[in-house]
Amino acid sequence: MKDDVRKIILGTLAGFLVLLTVWVGFLFLVGCGGSLDCSKADPTPVRTSIPTLIPASLPTPDLTGAQAVVLKCRVAAASLLEAWVNAGYSENDPFEFTDAKGTACTATFTADVSVLFKEANLWYSGALACASCHNADLAKASAQMDLSDYQGILAGSRRTSADAKGNDILGGGIWDQSKLYEVLITRKGQPLAMPLGRAVDFDAGTVAVYAGTPKEQP
Repeated sequence: MKDDVRKIILGTLAGFLVLLTVWVGFLFLVGCGGSLDCSKADPTPVRTSIPTLIPASLPTPDLTGAQAVVLKCRVAAASLLEAWVNAGYSENDPFEFTDAKGTACTATFTADVSVLFKEANLWYSGALACASCHNADLAKASAQMDLSDYQGILAGSRRTSADAKGNDILGGGIWDQSKLYEVLITRKGQPLAMPLGRAVDFDAGTVAVYAGTPKEQP
């Protein structure tokens, strides 16, 4: 029994020595070309970690017809309304106002002012659009007033029919005498203050919007 174990151990050692000799000989012949100083070995090819790419040539973009970016002016919504009313509240004619940085700007009712009546979440987060409650359905509209379009705004409030003329809400072109000024600014914290549902300490005069464009200087 002892002889068999001894034979197994010696056979394993002999096999290991043979494999080691073969491996070293393989490295000597292949890696060093049979020379002790590896002078006959094949040189290692030089490679880069990133493959060399042919430079790409992109075509020049065609900017024909591209529109320039137009920067809008930042202004208090109430100040924008004030400038429009005091300028005669035209539907299409541009009017001037001064933005928060003191820049002279121009705007129009159609592009800038009408948004104040028709956009939700404008006066505060969660606010309904003014036209949600004040619209063409005068039988259901609050104060029988339509703020959904220019003609409805001019027609005023407390209208008995679509063809009837109501109470002027624009103060005859004087902002601080208008109904809009009263419900937005002077009724702060009072019943029926607009926009509907605002907090008691809400100040409509501080709400800023982006509207109009800087006026071109001569």
